[in-house]
Amino acid sequence: MAETRLDSTPKLDAKAPLLPVRDTVHFPGVIQTLLVGRDMSISALQDGMQSDREVIVVGQRDPLVEEPTKDDLYAIGTLSEVLHVLPLPDGTMRVVLRGMARVQVAKFQFKDGFFRGHYRILEDIDPVGDEIDALKRECVTRMQEGVQMGLQVPPEVQDTLSGIQAAGHLADMIAHHLPISADQKQPLLEDLDINNRLRSIVVILAKELQVLELQQSLRSQVERELGQTQREYYLREQMRAIQNELGGDDVLSDEGEEYKSKLMALGMSEANLEKALQELKRLERSPSSSPEGMVIRNYLDWLLALPWSTLSEDQIDVHEAAKILNRDHYGLEKVKDRILDFLAVRQLSNSLRGPILCFVGPPGVGKTSLGRSIAESLGRKFHRISLGGVRDEAEIRGHRRTYIGSMPGRLIQGLKQCGTRNPVFMLDEIDKMTSDLRGDPTSALLEALDPEQNDQFSDHYIEAPFDLSGVMFIATANLLENIPPALRDRMEVIRFPSYTEQEKLQIATRYLVPKQIEAHGLKKKQLSVGKKSLEVIIREYTREAGVRNLERELATVCRKTARKIAEDPNVDAVKVEPDALTELLGRPRFRYGSRGRTSEVGMATGMVYSEYGGDIISIEASLSEPYSDTPTVRLTGSLGDVMKESALTAMTYIRSQQKKLAPEREYKFDVHLHVPEGAVPKDGPSAGVSMLTAITSAYTGRPARADIAMTGEITLRGKVLPVGGIREKVLAAHRAGIRKIILPADNLRDLDDLPDNVRKQLDVTFVKEADEVLNLALEKQPKG
Repeated sequence: MAETRLDSTPKLDAKAPLLPVRDTVHFPGVIQTLLVGRDMSISALQDGMQSDREVIVVGQRDPLVEEPTKDDLYAIGTLSEVLHVLPLPDGTMRVVLRGMARVQVAKFQFKDGFFRGHYRILEDIDPVGDEIDALKRECVTRMQEGVQMGLQVPPEVQDTLSGIQAAGHLADMIAHHLPISADQKQPLLEDLDINNRLRSIVVILAKELQVLELQQSLRSQVERELGQTQREYYLREQMRAIQNELGGDDVLSDEGEEYKSKLMALGMSEANLEKALQELKRLERSPSSSPEGMVIRNYLDWLLALPWSTLSEDQIDVHEAAKILNRDHYGLEKVKDRILDFLAVRQLSNSLRGPILCFVGPPGVGKTSLGRSIAESLGRKFHRISLGGVRDEAEIRGHRRTYIGSMPGRLIQGLKQCGTRNPVFMLDEIDKMTSDLRGDPTSALLEALDPEQNDQFSDHYIEAPFDLSGVMFIATANLLENIPPALRDRMEVIRFPSYTEQEKLQIATRYLVPKQIEAHGLKKKQLSVGKKSLEVIIREYTREAGVRNLERELATVCRKTARKIAEDPNVDAVKVEPDALTELLGRPRFRYGSRGRTSEVGMATGMVYSEYGGDIISIEASLSEPYSDTPTVRLTGSLGDVMKESALTAMTYIRSQQKKLAPEREYKFDVHLHVPEGAVPKDGPSAGVSMLTAITSAYTGRPARADIAMTGEITLRGKVLPVGGIREKVLAAHRAGIRKIILPADNLRDLDDLPDNVRKQLDVTFVKEADEVLNLALEKQPKG
C-alpha cells in the first residue's frame, strides 16, 4: 500500500490523524521509534491504528507547549505508516513509524481530543544536471569522515549509505542522523529541491567536522597532559630514589624552590624557618595529588600569608588623637584621658609592646567604636573579633593539622587579614565566653593577653611561636565579674559610665540625627528635630545607659518622615514637634518625672546595677498570719543566693529591733518578699536596705516614701556597707524623676563621678546605720 501511495497521483483532499512530536523531525524513507505520552498523541495514534494505520507526523514549534493548537504545529510533515505499537506500564506507548511521503496539511481539524489534517502529498523536484552525483558522493564521504571522528551513526546505516541510489532518499537518511536540533532539520524536510537539500547537508556536515576535529584535539591534549603528569610522577619518584641512594636531599622541584625563596624572605626566626623547611622537604617526598601533600601546601600557604616581620608605622600625635576622639565621641572625658595617657607613653617610649585594655560598661556607650578611633589615631589596622558565645578553645588557638578542615585560631586569622604584626585587636564581648567539654577559651586567652608571654604565642595549627607583643589588645565587657580573675588580672580596666540626659541630648544632636537623616535618604533641610522633641524621646521612649534604643527611635522618626515626603509632593520639610511624637512613635513607654504611685505600706524603691546599666526596682513586702507555729519567709522574683541572704539578714535585724520598731505588736507572722519582673534574674547585696525598708514598713504600718530611692548592703548589726555601681544607679533614679537618694556613707567619694548638672539636682543623704535609713525612708505615722 505504501509503494502505491508514493507512485500514485497526489490526493487533494485526503485526511489522517496528526501526531505532534517535540525535539525531533521524521523524514520519509526512515524507520524511527518514538515515545508517545500525551493524551492528544495517544488518541491520534489509536485512531490511525483503527483505520489504515497511517498518521501524519508533524513537528511542534515550541517543545514546552503541552497542549498545542494548530498555530503551534508546522504545516509540512511526514505521512507515516505505524509498524508497531507497544503500551508501557506508565501509560505511554512506544511506536515504530516508517516515513512514506512529505505532505502539506492544508486544514487542521480538532475533534475527539486530537487533530486530523486534510493533506496533499508533496513530490520532490527532480535533480537537474551532473551536479547531483557529485553532491551525493560528497555527502557520503563527509558522513564517513564524521563516523571515523566519532559521529554516532548505527553500523547498518553506515553500510547502506553508499548503496542508496535515490538522491532524495539519501538526503533524508543523512538528515535524520545529523546531530542538529529539530529547528535546523525542519527546513531540510520542507525543501523539495533535492539539489538544495544536498547542498545544505554538505554545509552542515562541514561544520560538524570542524567541531569534531576541535573535540578530538581537546581530547588529545587532555590525554597528553594526563600522560605528562604520570610521566613526571614516575620521573620524580626515580629522582627521589637516586637521591636516597646518593644520600643527598638538597635537590628541590620548581615548586619547592619557589616556596623556599618565599620562606627565606619572610623574616622568620631561625627555629621557625627550620621547621618550615622541614615541612617543605616532606612536601617534596609526598605525591603531588596525595591528601598529605594538600595539607602541607595549605600549611605553607598560611606561613607565607602571615606578617612575620611586617609592621605598620605608628603615627602617634597626642593632639591629633585627642581631636579624633572628640570628633567621634561626646563625653567620656575620663575614658579619653586614660587613653591619651597610654598614647603619650607610647609616643615617648617608642616601645613595641602593646597595652592590653579592657573597656567595661553597659551596652551602647561606645566601647567598640572607641576602639576604632584608637586604631585611626595610631594609624594602625583595626580588626574586631566577636567572642560572644565562643566555647571552643580551638577558636582561639586553632585546630591541630591532623583534623580534616583544620585552620588557625581567630588571632592568627586576624593577623593574616590585617597584613601587619601590630594591629589593634578588639576582643568584643569577652565576658560572654563559656566553656564546655571542648575546652575553656578564656584560659586559651591567658597566653595571648599576658605581656610577658605573648611574644611566643603558639597556635595549634601553625605550631611555631608568633610574636603578638606588638598587637594592641582592647577587650570589651558588660560585667567585669563574669571575667575569670586570672584573665582580668592581665588587663588594664577602663570603666565606661552611663550617659546622662544632657550627654544623650548632645550625642543625638551632633551624631545620631545627622547619621539617620543621611541613612534614610533625606536632606538636612527636610527634617528638623528640636531640643524639646529630643528630650521627650529620651525621657519617655527610652530608658537605657547607652544610646542604641535612642538611635532606633530616631530611625523610626526618619522613616515616617521619608514616607510623608514620598506620599505627599506638597510636603518639602517636616519639623518634629513634641506633640507629634505620639503619632510617629506611639504612646510613651515610660513616665518621666513621676514615680507612678504614692507612698505605700510595704513597698520601697531600690537602685540596682546590671550589665545593661543602672535601674530602679520596687521591692514589695506583705505580712500574713502564720500557717504554723514557726513563722516562715517566702522570697520570690528570681532572686539569687546573695539577694536571698540579704533578705534573711534584714529579717533577723528586724526581729532584734522588734521592741523598738513596734513594741505593741507581737512578731509572729509569715513574710512574703517579692521583687517584680520575676522572669529577670536578680542578685547582689545592694538591695539590702531596700528590703529592710519594705519589711519594716509592712511590720510597722508606716508607708515608705515613694520619692526616695536607696541602695546599700545591710548587716546583722544594722550597719550599712558600701556597694558598687553608684554612678549608674543614681543616674537611673535621676532618669526616673527621683531626686532624694540614700547612700552608704563610704560611697561619698563616688559622687565625684556624677556630672555637675545631675549632682546639683539631687538631695543625697549618706547613712551608716539602718536606723537612719528607716527614719528617712518611712513616714512618721502609720497609714490609716
